[in-house]
Amino acid sequence: MTQPALLLVYDKECPVCDMYCRLVRIRESVGDLQIVDARDDSEVLREITDNGLDIDQGMVLKMGDRLYYGADAIHMLALISQRSGVFNRFNYWLFSSQRRSRVLYPVFRSFRNLLLKLLGKTRINNLGIPGNETF
Repeated sequence: MTQPALLLVYDKECPVCDMYCRLVRIRESVGDLQIVDARDDSEVLREITDNGLDIDQGMVLKMGDRLYYGADAIHMLALISQRSGVFNRFNYWLFSSQRRSRVLYPVFRSFRNLLLKLLGKTRINNLGIPGNETF
């Protein structure tokens, strides 16, 4: 039986997102996690856009044919992650609860958006929303 493809799509220009995605470790039994920069054109980004998901407002985890967005993505990452190391144990504790993920994710996203604004980054704006180019 083959394992489903695991793709994690996020903005690599966000230093916090990039650090998080590089530190999270997925259990080997789940599969191999591939990181995709949302600023690069890709088939998975087109699929995200076709599903109406705003990549500026949440990372996406694709497992097989299923897309997990924002709080659901970080929750799933916690569930499939290894429990070794301080970061991964803390990540599991923080986001293994779907309720906690849904409460905390918007808070972290707000801080992320403020950081990107301070760094002068532009939005990806994969949905092509007029006037939605800056944070």
